[in-house]
Amino acid sequence: MAGEFDEIRERLEAIGEELADLAIIRLRESIDAGGHELPVDERRLTRARRAVEKAVNLLREPDDAGWADG
Repeated sequence: MAGEFDEIRERLEAIGEELADLAIIRLRESIDAGGHELPVDERRLTRARRAVEKAVNLLREPDDAGWADG
């Protein structure tokens, strides 16, 4: 069963990178427009990226992580 989630995890990692890139783009756009606060989109993108990173970490754990025997 080892590696069962590798493909999904890799896709999620790519999605996390895309979300990070979009967040950076939003920050640059805000700075270029003279903004002094974080754009709302950037906050949402960062929260989504963190959620995806949590999913990646969960899929990295052994299958029996957190489960008691019996």
